[in-house]
Amino acid sequence: MNIKNLFIGNTNNTFVQFFRYCFVGGLAFIADAGSLGLLVEVVKLDEIISAVIAFAIGLTVNYYLSKVWIFKKSKIENRFSEFMLFAIIGIVGLLMNMGIIWLFRDLVGPKQPLEFIPKDKYYMMGKLVSTVIVFMWNFFARKFLIFNKND
Repeated sequence: MNIKNLFIGNTNNTFVQFFRYCFVGGLAFIADAGSLGLLVEVVKLDEIISAVIAFAIGLTVNYYLSKVWIFKKSKIENRFSEFMLFAIIGIVGLLMNMGIIWLFRDLVGPKQPLEFIPKDKYYMMGKLVSTVIVFMWNFFARKFLIFNKND
């Protein structure tokens, strides 16, 4: 495999798509986590409400970049339906994300197992843990349910 193929051209190769999705996921994570931190720390919104808003921002970034760079062929011809299924997969990930943030905020944080992290900052640790889990769910669900079309 040529290094250039990792970045340029259409592909159905799962490894190449996963490689690209790491970049897309990273940008979506920056949009999501950055929005989460901004909404909680600057705007002073609740962590869970902020996670929902941040999720919508990250989802939009992810969908656009996935369509442009990773998954060129879709099983779904109607773009609205495609986006809706993309969003439903994301909502499952959001529920996982919210559950993990809640777990860290309300169950782990008060016990403060890592003394150098303030109790009120454990929500962000939950965000980091949930990112890995939700990332894997999102990639494989989207690839095989929406974009794994062979023509």
